[in-house]
Parts: sequence; C-alpha cells; structure tokens
Amino acid sequence: MGSAVSLRRFPSPEERPAALRVCRLPGVYAPQADTRLLVAQVRHEALWPGVRSLDLCTGTGIVAVAAALRGARATAVDVSRAAVAASRLNALLHGCRIRVLRGDLDGPVGRERFDLVTVNPPYVPSQDARAPSRGARRSWDAGRDGRLLLDRICVRAPGLLTPSGVLLLVQSSLSGVAATLDALGRGGLRTRVVERRTEPFGPVMSARAEWFAALGLIAPGAWTEELVVIRACRS
Repeated sequence: MGSAVSLRRFPSPEERPAALRVCRLPGVYAPQADTRLLVAQVRHEALWPGVRSLDLCTGTGIVAVAAALRGARATAVDVSRAAVAASRLNALLHGCRIRVLRGDLDGPVGRERFDLVTVNPPYVPSQDARAPSRGARRSWDAGRDGRLLLDRICVRAPGLLTPSGVLLLVQSSLSGVAATLDALGRGGLRTRVVERRTEPFGPVMSARAEWFAALGLIAPGAWTEELVVIRACRS
C-alpha cells in the first residue's frame, strides 16, 4: 500500500447526481457496500437542523459527512489517527463542520447524548481471538465470532441516545444479526432490520471462505454475505 492520498467518487445506492467524494488515507477503511447502505439510511432518517449525531468507528468520516450535510451537529470518533485525519479532510472537502475525536468507541464523548448514532464497526470473524492493535486489519477483524465490537456497542448504545434517539448499525450476517437484535432489545430498544443486501465476498472474505464454511457460517462453496442495517430506538 502506497502513501498517496486516494480521492474517489462515492456513489449512493441510487447513483444520485450529488454523489459524495471521499479522501482516503493509507490504512483507513475504504467505503464499500456497508458504508453505502448506512449513508442511504442516514438520508432516509427524518433529521432537522441542529440534530446531534455521533458516528462511531468513523473511518473516512463519510457517514458523519452525510449527517452534517443534512444539518446535523455531527461528531465522529475513531481509534485510528489516520481515520481522524481523513475525516477532517472529508469534512473540508464537502464544506461541512464535524467534530472529530480520537478514542475507543464512545469514550471521548463522555455523558453526551445524541439524536442519531451510526456505526459501521469491524465485524469480520477472524482466526485471531484478539482485535489487531494496528494496521488495516483493525478496520475489519473482530475476533472469532466477529462480535468483539458489536457486543460492546450493543451494551453502550442505549446510554448514548436521547429519549427519541435512533441507532443505525450495519453488520454482516456472518457476525450474528439475531445476537445484535437480542442484545439491543435487552437494553430497552425496539429494533428492526431496515435493509438487507446480498454482496459478493471481497478479497478479505474470499480468503477466509473455507474457514467460514468449516465454522458453519456459510454453506460450502458460498461466496456471498448478507449485509444488514439495524435501526433501534426507544419508542
């Protein structure tokens, strides 16, 4: 991987004319189908000027940008220094203001509450039970069941929302959609799946296909996953 900044067009699923552009620094997760699904759901939410939004595991910050362009007072958080820099660059690129913080999940925002919380966390099952401490794999590897971050998010999400707040979370079918729905429900949130989309495996998933099949996560010879967007709220 080189050191040059990557600048590319980021189309929405509907290929809208006003597509977002993305500046991506080396080591930062490149927006893919999961990011596009989350951006599309942000665009579908009934937001109003001044709504407080929080994007965790923000990567390039493009989901936070989508919220800010709709008038949100957006905050973005990531543990990666490169992701923090990329998020600030993308806010400048789109002429919007985003508060970008570095830290672990909601740690940097303390007791703040938000009207919209979005998350595209690492969710790919890995043969390493621990999360990587550095490198590109930190953007997708999430322990043997893919739930190292998902379980923590499910516990913390209810406390991040205002009484009318909404959580939007995207994950793979390989990392336990039912487990996420159950965990959020135990936290007092009403949940539903608002989007499902079958996607072919990319290079990372393809390299692990045999291992996924051995675990029973996919059928032998399968080369697709289902991406799911979950919406959760109190009422």
